[in-house]
Amino acid sequence: MKNKALITLLLCLSVVLTASAQIRIDFSQDSPIRKLQIAEMAITNLYVDSVDEKKLVEDAIRGMLEKLDPHSSYANAEEVKAMNEPLQGNFDGIGVQFNIVDDTLLVIQPVSKGPSEKVGIMAGDRIVSVNDTAIAGVKMSKEEIMRRLRGPRGTKVNLGIVRRGVGEVLKFTVKRDKIPVKSVDAVYMIRPQLGYIRIGNFGATTHDEFKQGMEQLKREGMKDLILDLQDNGGGYLQAAVEVANEFLPKNDLIVYTEGRCVRRIDYKAQGDGGFRSGRVFVLVNEFTASAAEIVTGAIQDQDRGVVIGRRTFGKGLVQRPIDLPDGSMIRLTIAHYYTPAGRCIQKPYTKGDIEDYAMDFDNRLKHGELTNRDSIHFADSLKCYTLRKHRPVYGGGGIMPDVFVPLDTLQYTKFHRQLVLKGIVINSDLKYIDAHRDSLKSLYPTFEAFRKGFEVPDQLVGNIIKEAEKQKIKPKDDDELNKTLPYLKTQLKALVARDLFDMNEYFQIINETSDIVKKGIETASGEK
Repeated sequence: MKNKALITLLLCLSVVLTASAQIRIDFSQDSPIRKLQIAEMAITNLYVDSVDEKKLVEDAIRGMLEKLDPHSSYANAEEVKAMNEPLQGNFDGIGVQFNIVDDTLLVIQPVSKGPSEKVGIMAGDRIVSVNDTAIAGVKMSKEEIMRRLRGPRGTKVNLGIVRRGVGEVLKFTVKRDKIPVKSVDAVYMIRPQLGYIRIGNFGATTHDEFKQGMEQLKREGMKDLILDLQDNGGGYLQAAVEVANEFLPKNDLIVYTEGRCVRRIDYKAQGDGGFRSGRVFVLVNEFTASAAEIVTGAIQDQDRGVVIGRRTFGKGLVQRPIDLPDGSMIRLTIAHYYTPAGRCIQKPYTKGDIEDYAMDFDNRLKHGELTNRDSIHFADSLKCYTLRKHRPVYGGGGIMPDVFVPLDTLQYTKFHRQLVLKGIVINSDLKYIDAHRDSLKSLYPTFEAFRKGFEVPDQLVGNIIKEAEKQKIKPKDDDELNKTLPYLKTQLKALVARDLFDMNEYFQIINETSDIVKKGIETASGEK
């Protein structure tokens, strides 16, 4: 019976793979897949102890993929759902931004016009129960809390709310709805006539969000644009192509893909972009990857703008999703990305050596690449030329910026890193906001008033230092403490702005401390 079920499963798998990836599986007696089939059946039917057949197959798939490149992967059904949500542009839920403070869910902000705001849930509320099950004070994981709050659109969930100044637990019934997930983090005029847009990832709604941001900035007098792709890990290829299209004339090549079994596919500009004449300055760092590198490479190779920062991550492998019958998925690398000048974006790797690949940042830091441009050397065989000005650019992994900005290793002291890693900074900020939200909103009804008038209180900084001492974290001397305080205060002011307003306001404050952002502004000013 088990053998029959296995054969049926394999036949179903063959259909799924054929439909999605257009390949066929050879089940003949001497094929390698036959050996795998026999091994699985033998273990399931004859092994001395009971086995989890599903996990056995999953481990076999993971084992095969681990011997390939670093980006071919397997995800079970739950992992697939979690992975796709940030890119799909929405999910079903109650619509709150929250964090966990003292083992309790604290609402940072209800989503504007979302289901929670509609029933009266407010910033600062604590959700203590979901459908009469306590979620506060029971050490429940953040993932489990999210699972209980989310659910299909149209379903209802009963919440118990503790609100400051109210003696009883308030009861709310929230009807779940589609909750938008934004991929554009910030849109504002960073200097007169100079706009700024930061894209966090490339998802289903990125292009629409980006166009809306562009139109807003044009109305505010934008002539030139800083496009911030720092820490952008990528996303959908099509979203990257659509954003790059906004800057390029008709038929300009944006990117092409090609693999052993996959023919070359060119992606070209349509000529209908909304920002084809103003100057563009692209900000990148060592965590800018994949789709973000496609946009960066297209702008650089077509001599459309200036790239500023540090060499990007170097993720230039194209994965095709292969859906499996139980909702799980294989993401199999089938091709490489190439910039318009013919550069392969992917950095070198050794098949099966994921650990060394993951240590790339540490290796770059050790070799001096992040702090000294002269430490980076490219072979002549990797040299290419931009398509209009014929400037030399190099392949071999990632996009090297036109203007290099070294990593300031002194900006973050060891003491500050420990404060952040232990969650002391974020938790102290949340407690401060919770206690002073009403008075802060009264004092600073607008962000402009907040930016000009708010100063981080000494008491908040003192509380952070006291909490650090409780956790046996101390600066080594007064000099380290004094070096820590300026950036810590800026970070705290940005976090308070985020909690009172939104991420857009957070970046308006924190960007003034970023060397890469400041270099972008300086370059834009100097090129006029």
